[in-house]
Amino acid sequence: MVRVNESDQCASATSPCSAHVDRLNALWKLSVQRGLSDPERIRGMLDMAARALDMDLVVLGEFGEAYTARYVSDRLGIFPEGTVLAADAMPCRDVHLKRTAMHVADLGTRPDDLAHGMTTRLGLSSYSGLPVAAGDEARWVLAFFRRHAAAPAMDTDAAYMELVADWLGNALHQSAQKDRLQRMALTDALTGLPNRRAAEERLQTEKARAPRDARGFALALVDLDHFKTVNDRYGHAVGDEALEATARRFESGLREGDWVARWGGETFLIVLHGSTARDAAAALERLAGMMRSAPVRTAVGAISLSFSAGVAAFGANDADVPRMLEETGAALQRAKAEGRDQIRVAVPTHVQWNSTVLRQALAQDRIRHASQPIVDLRSGRAVADEALARIETETGDIVEAKDFVDLAEGLGLMAEIDRKVICDVMQRCVTRMDQGGATDFAHFVNVSPQFLARRDLVDEMLENALGYCQGCGATLGPTKPIVLELTERQRIVSLAKLRADLQPFIDFGFRLALDDFGSGYSSYLYLAHLPVSFLKIEGWLVSNMRLDRKVAGIVESLADFARKEGVLTVAEHVEDADTARMLADMGVDYGQGWHFGRPSLAGSGHELE
Repeated sequence: MVRVNESDQCASATSPCSAHVDRLNALWKLSVQRGLSDPERIRGMLDMAARALDMDLVVLGEFGEAYTARYVSDRLGIFPEGTVLAADAMPCRDVHLKRTAMHVADLGTRPDDLAHGMTTRLGLSSYSGLPVAAGDEARWVLAFFRRHAAAPAMDTDAAYMELVADWLGNALHQSAQKDRLQRMALTDALTGLPNRRAAEERLQTEKARAPRDARGFALALVDLDHFKTVNDRYGHAVGDEALEATARRFESGLREGDWVARWGGETFLIVLHGSTARDAAAALERLAGMMRSAPVRTAVGAISLSFSAGVAAFGANDADVPRMLEETGAALQRAKAEGRDQIRVAVPTHVQWNSTVLRQALAQDRIRHASQPIVDLRSGRAVADEALARIETETGDIVEAKDFVDLAEGLGLMAEIDRKVICDVMQRCVTRMDQGGATDFAHFVNVSPQFLARRDLVDEMLENALGYCQGCGATLGPTKPIVLELTERQRIVSLAKLRADLQPFIDFGFRLALDDFGSGYSSYLYLAHLPVSFLKIEGWLVSNMRLDRKVAGIVESLADFARKEGVLTVAEHVEDADTARMLADMGVDYGQGWHFGRPSLAGSGHELE
């Protein structure tokens, strides 16, 4: 290439000066073109420079611990974008270190410091490198390569390269600033987690993606229990430390791909990909166990924290994001209202419970029951279990009794649900004893007044029970393993009629238990007029007895009274070892709750919420 001076270059319309002006015009047009993203504009700039300078390869690379080719224009297809090399494997290293431009017409003449294995392997002969300043960052180098050796770069070519390098530096700086501002706008400043705005945007993305990959996701709203007390007692600085520590625990406890955001205050939002409600509840329970077992470290020492959570699972065609959040939030409020430090699963509001849906569940044999162990508080041995009615939806979701029982009773369908559950429990009892299970192991099952009032169902149940007992390999005495639970929720018009309805079961050897004892006046009427064998202490009393001396006194008084009357006590909602020990010291006989085991779907072994 022949070098000419600048005045000679501008002698004609076809001179290099004219070509240089054309290149500058094209560069300006690209820089102001609308509708391009920052990466698209940068790649377009490299392509334009490659054509203008007749280059085979143009690379905008970044130096760090290694060299990374961030943006590439490669008409030979020899150097993919994203290539990572050792920092000293690129001729750009010297440009990066010295921060000065370098133009080498023939790399073969510089074998010691420029003819790197990368350039020789790719057959590259000429090289120009320019430092790119992106604000205060000095990590970038713009490199031009040809496969054939060339004359030294003309002044106009060098000026053009410098102009491109300057423009790229500004573009990178502006892009970094934009990214930084966006991160600030979408990041919670305290925890570094996505904030509520970012979480809402990501939820829209999750919802849009679900139909494409045919996988749903589970959503959880998590609220730290009584966190205001931490702020009031230790100050907001310590509260902030606790929130940061909690955020790190949530992050470390999730699978790759799952994510957590700070929803606001002491509330966090968690998304778990490809999870059912059951999977998500199990994952949240693991996180809750982490919180219970290890207090968070702060400047004032270790602080014990727990949380309540609402969980819901969503498929490809389920509710929109606001409805998702509404359902999950309702489940969270239920967890808090029922004593905190627990996980509750939402009932999808798109499931419209009515007589048709319930009758279909009965007709299609989708009535299920979950079993939860009951443990002797002194020996730690499982002595009984309770059957909890469930309905399996057509989509496979498991719905708790409290979400359909009122409607079922209003529609007169509760008796049929009880019939199915009781039949399953008796079959399970026989199977257990046939496999060598203890004959004194009890099976608690709820019965509704509707069921007891149906003489045909009562006779059928007793006939089935007689058949099971006669066919059972175990020898049973007058007391049978089935315990019928009555609850405060039931509306009893006549205690005399209730006693008459129960008498056939009592005569057969079934025992009675009062559920939720202490929740209302009717419980005491039952205790006074019925031959009760078990008294199940209301879960709210158990959950709050460690926080309130008066509540603890009530529980201890109930245990003393029951013992004097020869009635066994069962404490519900036992969630930790300390509560179990305290109840045993009070004289309570049995315990039931997540400390001993969550309800598991009969026949599946899968634990539920």
